[in-house]
Amino acid sequence: MDTVARLAREERADFAAFLRTLSPLHWDEPTLCSEWTVREVVAHVVDYDALRLRDLFGQALRAGLRLNRMNALGVARKPDRTPDELIARIEEHLEPRGLTSAFGGRVALLDGLIHHQDIRRPLGFPREVPPDRLRHALAFALHAPPIKAGRRARGLRLVATDLGWSTGSGPEVHGRGEALLLTIAGRVAALGDVSGPGAAILASRMDGRPTAG
Repeated sequence: MDTVARLAREERADFAAFLRTLSPLHWDEPTLCSEWTVREVVAHVVDYDALRLRDLFGQALRAGLRLNRMNALGVARKPDRTPDELIARIEEHLEPRGLTSAFGGRVALLDGLIHHQDIRRPLGFPREVPPDRLRHALAFALHAPPIKAGRRARGLRLVATDLGWSTGSGPEVHGRGEALLLTIAGRVAALGDVSGPGAAILASRMDGRPTAG
C-alpha cells in the first residue's frame, strides 16, 4: 500500500476509535459542518466508499450536479443507522475504495481528516494530528475543487508553524497545520487560531457554509 493510502487508512482507524468513545448524546450534537450533526457527518464519511460508479452518477444527476445537495442525498439514504452500524462501516472500509481512493487515497485522507476535526472541535476533544497526514492533506486541499480551498488561499502565503511547511506568495497566514487546513476548508471556527496580515483576507472569503466534501 502506498504512503498516502496508508495514511488514509490510519486516519480512518483513529477516527473510528475516537467515535467509539462518544456517548449516545454526542451523536446528536452539532459539528463544524453547517446544519449537520455528528451522526450525519459520520454517515457522509461512510457514504461514498460503497457507491458504484453508476450509483455515483445517478446521485449526482438527482442532485442537479450540486455537491452539497449530492452529499445531503447520501446522508438521507439511510437516516436511521445506529452509531455502532456507522462505526462498523468505517472499520469495514479502512482501505480507500471507489471515489475516495482517487489520487492515491488523497480524497479519503483529506475527507476523513477534516471531518474528524469537524466533530472533535465542537465537542471539545482536541488531538495532535500526525504531521505527515497534515502535510499531505494541506497540499492536496489546495487542488481539490469541492472544498474551494484554492480559491480562499489565492494570493496568500500559508505558513504552518508546527510543520515546517509553507506555500504560496502574498500576505502571510500563520497557524498550526490543523488550523490552516480547517480555515482554507471554510471552517470559520478555526479563524481564531490563525494570524498574520493575510488572516483578515482569508476571513473575508468565508461564506459561512463549509462544503462537506
